[in-house]
Amino acid sequence: MRPISLPAPVGFVLGGGGSLGAIQVGMLRALAERDVVPDLVVGTSVGSVNGALLALDPAAAPARLAAIWARMTRSRVFPGGPVSQLRTLRRGRTHLFRNTGLAEVLAEGLSGARDFAELRLPFGAVAVDAHTGLPALLRSGPLVPAILASSAIPGIYPPVHLAGRVLYDGGVLANVPIRQALAMGARSLVVLDCTFPGHLPTVPRTLAETLLFWATLGMRNQAVLEADLAAAAVPVVYLPGPPVQAVTPLDFGHTAELVAASYEASGSFLDELRVAGPGLYGGPAGPAPELDRDFGD
Repeated sequence: MRPISLPAPVGFVLGGGGSLGAIQVGMLRALAERDVVPDLVVGTSVGSVNGALLALDPAAAPARLAAIWARMTRSRVFPGGPVSQLRTLRRGRTHLFRNTGLAEVLAEGLSGARDFAELRLPFGAVAVDAHTGLPALLRSGPLVPAILASSAIPGIYPPVHLAGRVLYDGGVLANVPIRQALAMGARSLVVLDCTFPGHLPTVPRTLAETLLFWATLGMRNQAVLEADLAAAAVPVVYLPGPPVQAVTPLDFGHTAELVAASYEASGSFLDELRVAGPGLYGGPAGPAPELDRDFGD
């Protein structure tokens, strides 16, 4: 394998997608085996969870994340049954689940690290400020509250009150935080999108497929626009995902197959990759269909 040469600083961009964040574990393993390593990391939602562990210890991150994701379950991340959900909704009025389960996952993965300053690499977690309606790039201060804010899915988790701001999941506005990585100084980008990048979902026929279809398209639109803009100035390596599966972002029952499939897809892509200056290598969208007739026919 030829080494992949990217201008430094190399920014790893980890997108959101709930349980689909398992895809990033396979991607990180494929990158590490080819000595593609980050100089800075930025993540949104589950990408901020994975990204924080990557920034804490880049060399050990693929193995540590694989172990953590192997134990990830819906009941652990979204604790409590229907009665508990109703009780939480009555008490908090804005959400169904407490974020205590996710906080426990973070405490285990971060091995006691409490502040951004304890990470080995510069790291940014992207949330949305409910007062301004704008993305918020969190880069300093308490680490776990920032990641919980970046992961505060509206209606699912409570917002996080931090430094006078009311913060929600960054995926609402910046699910793939490309602009934020450039703002942190990246001169090249490696994008780990976990909404099946490079593949277009089929027209849905079931409820599960419908949820996946619209979640994927909604999160992908911002990435399509920003990847093209960034590629005019820097190399953007956009790793492919595994083939689309009927897995919603709240379904943790397919972790092993998502990790394995993304590792295989990313490895094959990287083995053929040749970077020659700014441009988009790979991409978030599936191939555009060819139209064989006019709409007026």
